[in-house]
Order: sequence, then C-alpha cells, then structure tokens
Amino acid sequence: MDRRTGLRAAVTALAFSTLAAGPLAAQQPQAAGPVDDLRAERTRGRDDAPVTMYEISDFQCPFCGQFWRETLPSIDRDYVATGKLRLIFVNMPLTDLHPNAEPAAEVAMCMARQHKFWQVHNLLFRTQDHWADLKNPAPYFLTLADSVHGSRSELQACLTTKATRSLIEADFDGSRRSGATSTPTFYIEGTLIVGAQPFSVFKQVLDSIIAVKTK
Repeated sequence: MDRRTGLRAAVTALAFSTLAAGPLAAQQPQAAGPVDDLRAERTRGRDDAPVTMYEISDFQCPFCGQFWRETLPSIDRDYVATGKLRLIFVNMPLTDLHPNAEPAAEVAMCMARQHKFWQVHNLLFRTQDHWADLKNPAPYFLTLADSVHGSRSELQACLTTKATRSLIEADFDGSRRSGATSTPTFYIEGTLIVGAQPFSVFKQVLDSIIAVKTK
C-alpha cells in the first residue's frame, strides 16, 4: 500500500466491511463469451477449502513485495498447505504511482496461459528493485520466460496482442467494486484487510472465520 507516511502507520489498522461479492465475481461476460479469468492458474490451495482469500495486488507496489517476503510464506504454511485456505491473486496495477505495474501484470497473466503464473509472480516480486524504475522493462520481462522454462515467443505474442489486457482491467474494476482503494488489499469472506499487515493480523481473522465455517 503506497503511503508516503510509511509502512508502520498502517500495521495496526485493520479495515473491514461486509460486501456482496469477491473481486473476480464482478467480471462481466464479453460479447464472444465469458471472460477467461485464468482463475485456476492464479489460485493456491484446495478448491474445497473452507475459506477463500483474494489478494488484490500490484507487482510494482513495495508493500505488496513486503507481504510476499514477510507474510505469505506463513500463510502458505499454516493455511494453504493445510487445506484451510484457497488464495486467489487479483491484479490492481496502480499505474499513476507505478508505471511498470500494468506491463508486469500482463507478463504474469500471459505466463499464466503457459501454466507459469506463480513462478513469474515470485520472480517479479523477488526482482522488483531491478525492474521497477526501468524506462523500458519489456526486454527484461521477456527474459522471465526463459527463467521459468517457458516460451519466450508465446510470451512476446501475448504481450504484442495485449491478450490479457481486458482481464487485468476486469480485475481492477472488480477490485474497486469490492472496496479496494490501495494495494495490497485482501478480501476474505466479506472482510477487507488493508495493507501489508503482519501474519498475526491474518491469523486472527482467518482463525475466526474458519472457526465459524467449520463448526
């Protein structure tokens, strides 16, 4: 979450509201058929997990990178791997703040079509400091296909035709309708957690929801 006042001002701020639908539920069908949102490719965890969490994120957002480094490993270990949580990634590139965020999202979604979303997701956050300030990140982004043993030519074709641009725009619009105004924001069963909160905040919320849904 980009705030000039710094990260720690948001650490204890847990914002929540009851909403009607998740970020991807708002995506509308196109004239030629339903939107292929590649949901399976950007999902971690079991389909029958009792709780679903949407991670609304921007690949260039430093606080999203912080969540990836400091909090996601614990959520993966204690909730995703144990079958308690299904995690779905949703794109919300804040292009006014992060000019390379939308191209990064396109790379991730194009590589999702090659079943490489999570590998590229991890690389984008791991190398964020390298590409975030590049005036032209495209040459670097193309190398990511090689890094995950994907097809560079397929990635190039996908980017050239902007094949996933409408998907990313639908993600963004759905996120806004679900109440997100900044990144990262996490939508969990009608609750919003705003910012790169510590694992203890997620644990409190997830344990409470799981206890209600599994009793």
